[in-house]
Amino acid sequence: MAPLGIHLFISLCLLLFPFCSFSEETPKITLSLHHLPVPSHPDPFHYLAALANASLIRARHIRNPQATPKPTRAPIYPHSYGGYSLSLNFGTPPQPIPVLLDTGSDLTWLPCTKSYSCRKCSSPSNPIPKIPTFFPKYSSSARLLGCRNPKCSWFHSQDALASCRNCPSNSSTCPKICPPYIIIYGSGSTAGILLSETLDLGDRTVENFTVGCSVYSVKQPAGGIAGFGRGVVSLPAQLGAKSFSYCLVSRRFDDAEGKAGSLVIGGEPEGSDSGLRFTPMRKNPYILPGSAASVYYYVDLKKITVGGKKVKVKKEALIPRKDGSGGTIVDSGTTFTYLDETLMEAVAAAFEEAVAGRYNRSVAVEAATGLRPCFGIGLSAAAVLELPELGFHFKSGAEMRLPIENYFAIAGDRAAGAAACLTLVGGEADAASGLEPAVILGSFQQQNYQVVYDLERERIGFRRQPCLNSS
Repeated sequence: MAPLGIHLFISLCLLLFPFCSFSEETPKITLSLHHLPVPSHPDPFHYLAALANASLIRARHIRNPQATPKPTRAPIYPHSYGGYSLSLNFGTPPQPIPVLLDTGSDLTWLPCTKSYSCRKCSSPSNPIPKIPTFFPKYSSSARLLGCRNPKCSWFHSQDALASCRNCPSNSSTCPKICPPYIIIYGSGSTAGILLSETLDLGDRTVENFTVGCSVYSVKQPAGGIAGFGRGVVSLPAQLGAKSFSYCLVSRRFDDAEGKAGSLVIGGEPEGSDSGLRFTPMRKNPYILPGSAASVYYYVDLKKITVGGKKVKVKKEALIPRKDGSGGTIVDSGTTFTYLDETLMEAVAAAFEEAVAGRYNRSVAVEAATGLRPCFGIGLSAAAVLELPELGFHFKSGAEMRLPIENYFAIAGDRAAGAAACLTLVGGEADAASGLEPAVILGSFQQQNYQVVYDLERERIGFRRQPCLNSS
């Protein structure tokens, strides 16, 4: 839909808010994390193909967040989101809405009002979903964010807010609400208006929380997004949290009801004596404050190893460059870790060299899944896979030496001759963009890791552990 169409949707939505007035201006919280699963499909390769395609689309957005995404030609399957969701309760009385945990963006937004429209949106369970929707008219605490509210400047430039600032408050032509937002994601977009609302976290109630009321979306999760990035509007920032952490349950529980990991917001983060190994957060010095890329969690990746051997790449490939490209970010919203083309080719070649003489490439499975390399593993169900370890090694000694299930997936039926595919994706650089991380560490590689974001000390910690029903 063209921007004009989006604004028409928003204008219609405003008619539903006659009840609203305008707003003026940490304890530890533990929540459960669940998968947004992909249901069964007759094509045995569709699951990996869908996740690989979604990861590439997400990577293109991360690497060029303010541009309209380039079209990608790929099969379209239902329920292709592979992220992790939590339930948030907004309003008075509270209305529970599932949202996708996303450390690569900062605005928390919800499908909103009876007029909400979502094109090509996916649901965990239904081909034609009944999307969980927030209804402001049923909440006594819902308020439209005023145009003069300082929080409006979190989303809009001073030029955009000039009409608020430069007219008398008693003028009938002055805008009364904060202008609508339009957010472009790699897989689509969302648009709506900003609310000041009450967030109920069980043992804590947060008033005047700024949340997006989306009235139109394209290719978005069925329940919205919880923004955990580094911006001032993010959920941790609005709660005043000095830290948050999550533990992502194994993807083998994708279709198992009631299996969940955990999200902890606030409290004193664990230290190195608990087995966590920390690496400093860094800011890309070549990215402007307030830009979409400024909310990313950058870390210093020193090397990648395959089978304990350092993958041979130029040092410059892993550090931010003057045009804003390069570097490594941690992103819960990406499924398969993304490597730029140079790194991907080097890692794939290292795996081929390490398994030479034991496994052969399966070109047919690579074509079906979009993953590479894929190695044929034979017909024996009892055969033990012997594949080299993949490791990510960060500044200050933090590292992720991944178990095989965090970087290889079985594609197809072993009885018919399956293949093991490396669950990394790669692509060419976009010459038009200057905001391209070289590495985007995705959630598939973070399975069964406690990941701690120590916001006060500006560091991220990793510890391998079982995450099922962890706290």
